[in-house]
Amino acid sequence: MSIERIQTLAGDAGDEHPYAKLLAIAELRRELDRYEATVVRQARTIGMPWQQIAGGLGVTRQAVHKRYGKA
Repeated sequence: MSIERIQTLAGDAGDEHPYAKLLAIAELRRELDRYEATVVRQARTIGMPWQQIAGGLGVTRQAVHKRYGKA
């Protein structure tokens, strides 16, 4: 996963054909989910608290802990 891949998929989401857009959006969503998980792990590794991570993601502490709190 890379920022370049995300940028490519975002560009593909602007394709003329709706089906091509849908495919790109679905893959973009999967890539962003993987990237988010990576960044959350990085944040926890440096000791960032769940509350701060949640604030950065615009969700509650409980939501982010439920999704990423398991080992």
